[in-house]
Amino acid sequence: MYAGFRHQTFTCRQLVPVPSKGLLRIERGAVRTVTWNEQGTPITLGYWGVGDVLGQPPSGVQPYQIECKTHVEISYIPANLCDRSLDEILAHVRQNQAFFCIVRSESLHSRLLQLLIWLGQKFGREVAQGLLIDLRLTHQEISEALGITRITVTRLMARLEDEGFIDRSRPQYIVLISR
Repeated sequence: MYAGFRHQTFTCRQLVPVPSKGLLRIERGAVRTVTWNEQGTPITLGYWGVGDVLGQPPSGVQPYQIECKTHVEISYIPANLCDRSLDEILAHVRQNQAFFCIVRSESLHSRLLQLLIWLGQKFGREVAQGLLIDLRLTHQEISEALGITRITVTRLMARLEDEGFIDRSRPQYIVLISR
């Protein structure tokens, strides 16, 4: 943790106040960042975890909302000290580019599978069957991340399960099957 920086904790589904200047560093937990288009449709900007730095200044997007996906602890990094976070800011840019490549995949099936693999690599933990993604993601949230309908996500999740890529036997958890 950044010594001397202000720390705050938040519960699952709680919104994190976004400072107009400075950055936030996730010390524990996971969040998603969201904006909305002109029609009011939510657009997921990304999912962020331990060590990630985020905030409105690097995104440049308005509106900008941070929603906790788990219990979260966050440090505030004042604007005058952001230069100390250059490595984390560059990691933020790389993650944004990886996320963009996923959501621009042509095949919806591939897009969903790539998102689940990416989430598994970032937030997963090893279990007997494969990789457990223990973020509670709704089909609606996944649809917002991928720019497809919730119904399509539900249909594709069932297909991925039938094909043996995932196991959803535990409610609201996804296991990527080791193959």
